[in-house]
Amino acid sequence: MFERVNAAPADPIFGLTEAFKQDPRDHKINLGAGIYKDEKGQTPILETVKIAEQRLVDTETSKAYLGIDGRADYALEVQKLLFKPEHNIIANQRAVTAQTPGGTGGLRVLAEFAFKHVGVRTVWISDPTWANHASVFRAAGLEVKTYRYYDPLTHSMDFAGMCEALETIPSDDMVLLHGCCHNPTGIDPTFAQWQKINQISLAKGWLPFFDFAYQGFGKGIDEDAAGLRLFADTHDELLIASSFSKNFGLYNERVGAATIVASTATNAQASFSQMKTGIRANYSNPPAHGAAVVATILEDPQLAAKWREEVSEMRARIQQMRDLFVAKLEEYGATENFDFISHQNGMFSFSGLNKTQIEKLKKDHAVYIVGSGRICVACMTLKNIDQLCKAIVAVL
Repeated sequence: MFERVNAAPADPIFGLTEAFKQDPRDHKINLGAGIYKDEKGQTPILETVKIAEQRLVDTETSKAYLGIDGRADYALEVQKLLFKPEHNIIANQRAVTAQTPGGTGGLRVLAEFAFKHVGVRTVWISDPTWANHASVFRAAGLEVKTYRYYDPLTHSMDFAGMCEALETIPSDDMVLLHGCCHNPTGIDPTFAQWQKINQISLAKGWLPFFDFAYQGFGKGIDEDAAGLRLFADTHDELLIASSFSKNFGLYNERVGAATIVASTATNAQASFSQMKTGIRANYSNPPAHGAAVVATILEDPQLAAKWREEVSEMRARIQQMRDLFVAKLEEYGATENFDFISHQNGMFSFSGLNKTQIEKLKKDHAVYIVGSGRICVACMTLKNIDQLCKAIVAVL
């Protein structure tokens, strides 16, 4: 029977990583992977994570299954980060959160909930967006459409085009919004722009769905939640998929969450019951370790403060590399203005490089970049920045 199966194309990001691994050149650089690296080119384990893990080793007494929705203490800490501890959404029990295998798991769980129980048939995603969004939503049964987001001529947000598109979306559709550090462009709405998007959403009545995977990597833990919290203050219903892969460095622990905000506690619990039914039929219940680490850190005021410092240090290093990248390109003779990269947020930037230039970078200079032109600024270091910038200038 398996002779009927045709080979699938390589994933645009993981396939690039595999090609990078097979490249024998010592000077190769991978800017395709969506992971943070320190100045040594390593993906570090945070000090707070090490402390929390040791506590768990010392106190853990069982490896029994978690419940379908995971740890209740973890869910509460997720909500506190999303909305602030004092928010009435938490006090009035209007939010319910399930622990999921990564932010991707959260996206899929909420997409299936919206399709099967809310009656949503179409989701709108930004053009461009993370390469896996469309696949996740289509697998859940949804039709995927796009709204304008990026202007390649100015390397900036096409905000007028975005608003024009959002105004046309029917009330029974769903709209995916990047909470911060837009992937792949690195361009986020200002607060004034968030206010306009919020007004359109309220007027049109479509269901907002936030993908919130990089909290703390833009401007700060609370600053990055400004758009989401505005929607939380004004909307009765929201969906939120969140992740701790980046800001806790827990990539391979797959620590994510799916949060539903409803108008009443009763509606929230009814929705939660259906979301858990979907989880039970999918992966049954989530893995324990990563969420236990997050909960241990966030429940301890001293560890939580230290974690915020570590996130701040990672964010500062990324910004340093953005600024140095722009300066080095100019130093090595780039005639095009790359200043826009300094003003973007988070790990990624839309470089503006075309497919021919990207292929030359890989073939002639051992520099690996996703075909869309997205580069991971967080993978740049003081050791590879000169080689990288010389290579880019050579292919411009």
